[in-house]
Parts: sequence; structure tokens; C-alpha cells
Amino acid sequence: MRVAAIVARDLRRAWAGGGALWPVAFFLLAAILFPFAVGPDTALLARIGGGVIWAAALLAALLPIERLVGPDVEAGVIDQYAVRQVPLALVAFAKIVAHWLGFAPPLMLAAVIAAGLFDLSAATLLRIELGLLIGTPGLAALGVATAALVAGLRGSGAVAGLVMLPLAIPLLIFGAGSLDGGAGAVKLLAAVSLVLTAGAPWIAAAAIRSGMDQEL
Repeated sequence: MRVAAIVARDLRRAWAGGGALWPVAFFLLAAILFPFAVGPDTALLARIGGGVIWAAALLAALLPIERLVGPDVEAGVIDQYAVRQVPLALVAFAKIVAHWLGFAPPLMLAAVIAAGLFDLSAATLLRIELGLLIGTPGLAALGVATAALVAGLRGSGAVAGLVMLPLAIPLLIFGAGSLDGGAGAVKLLAAVSLVLTAGAPWIAAAAIRSGMDQEL
């Protein structure tokens, strides 16, 4: 019940301020603008469209990082969880679930529109959706862990980008590689996503606990 309450709270906060719409808007904007930059070559767009969608998804997952952990740290919400003896790893896991629910399903729906802009086949779109379903939990986990690491820092948004983007490269490589239909890339994408999802709550909890110790 604690996990469900934290997930519901974070989702309400994300959607109430419209913050959950910004990643999807950014994703669609990147998908719309890229064909203008490349030109009307449909063969080229179809060849690179899957990789562009994955890169846009990665950047879209980065946008809401500043509001994932930092506001709760500043408002003392994390301290209240600690006082009530709620494990910080459980709090981080709930935030991962909320972050994923807030951006991944709408992003997967927006990918259908992006696939049309890049003239991608139905089979390619299916592989993109499968890859996003497998890889976005890893992106969400990495986002929450990064948010915990940079919480309280000035210019945390820029720092978060420097921290998260290099760590997300394996997801980007294997996600784009899965578009060729190779089962090996899909398995590697699933393995990386699973490792990030399993390890991120503990990393986030350690980062939050370290920040709390520094304040004492």
C-alpha cells in the first residue's frame, strides 16, 4: 500500500502541473522537425527513423528529472518517509514506477505518430514498441537514480544530463539495434533494463541518505 500511495501521489503531481505532457511534446517535436532537417528522402528517413525515435525517447525521459526527487527533498517529504521507517529503496522504487507510468505509455502512443512521419513499416513499428516497452523501465530507473544523485545541486538539470546520458548509451545502442530484428539485441536490451531497474532503487536510496546525512 505504501508503494501504491507514493505512485499515486507522484502521478497526481506530474499530471496536475502538466509536467507529464512535456516529454511527449518534446518527443513529437523532435520527430516532426527531424524530417525537415534531413529532407524528403523517404528511404533515408525509414532507415534512420527508428534510431531517431530512440534518441528522442531518451532525451524525453531526461526532461522531468528535476521534479522526481529534488522537490520532495526540499519539502521534507523524504524526511517524513524516513521518520515513518519507510525504506528509502522502496520510495525510490515507487518513484520509478510513477515516472514510467507518467511518460512511457504516452510515449509509446506518440511513437505511432512518429513512425508515420518517418514512413516506417508496421513490422518496424512493432519492433520499436517492443523495444520501448522493454527499455523504458530502465530509462525510468536511471532517471530516478540520477535525480537522487543531483538533488539539491545548483543547475541540477544540466548536471543530470551529464550524468544520465552516458549511462543510457547501452539502452540506446541495444534499443536501436533491436530494430534490425536481431533477438540478441532485444535480449541485451532486456538485460540492461533489468539491471538498471533492479539496481537504481538502492543507488537512489544511498544518494538520498547521503544527502540527508550531510544536512545533519
